[in-house]
This record gives sequence, structure tokens and C-alpha cells, in this order.
Amino acid sequence: QVELVESGGTLVQAGESLRLSCVGSGINFRYFVMGWYRQAPGKQRELVAALQLDGTATYVDSVKGRFTISRDHAKNTVYLQMNSLKPEDTAVYYCDARLVGRPPYWGQGTQVTVSS
Repeated sequence: QVELVESGGTLVQAGESLRLSCVGSGINFRYFVMGWYRQAPGKQRELVAALQLDGTATYVDSVKGRFTISRDHAKNTVYLQMNSLKPEDTAVYYCDARLVGRPPYWGQGTQVTVSS
């Protein structure tokens, strides 16, 4: 059984930092393209950061220079380091794992709330 579990979300003040974690079981993240998404109330889910198999990372413009996605193969974990947080970063954050041609695996999400 495949399971992705996110953690690390909490309430912080603007300007502070958080690190989200996504731990996988039942799959080996090494072979998957990993992504962090977020969904704010009343908005569509958006891709925040993605990490390719070769280590290439891409980011949505609104988080470039502030967020960093990374993975630890030994721990089968993907991280999202979030610095200089803004109130508009408030959302539920989800990680996903993708293989070409197959439906993605999703976690249950972790709430990040940034107060001004």
C-alpha cells in the first residue's frame, strides 16, 4: 500500500520559515518526479515546486528565491523549505509522486497559515 504523509505545517508569522516533509511508504521516491502543491480556500490547487529525477527543480514564480524543494533518498523523504513566508502562502500543502503515464500518488496535506 502506497502512502505519502506530509508534516511540518503550522501557524507562523510573516517573514518566518518552515520546512515541510513528505515521507513515502510503499514506493521509492528515487524513481518518481516529486511535487509540492498548495490549495488556498476558494482557489485551485497549484504546483509550487517540482523535482525531476535528475535533480532539476522548478518553482512557480511567486515562490522563486524563497522556497527550495529537495529529497533525501535514504529517508525516502521530500522537503519543501519555505523562507520569508507571506500571508499569501497560506494554504494546504500537498506532495505528490508521479510516474509518466500513471496516476499520481497524493498525500493528505498539511496546513500552513501565515499571519501578517
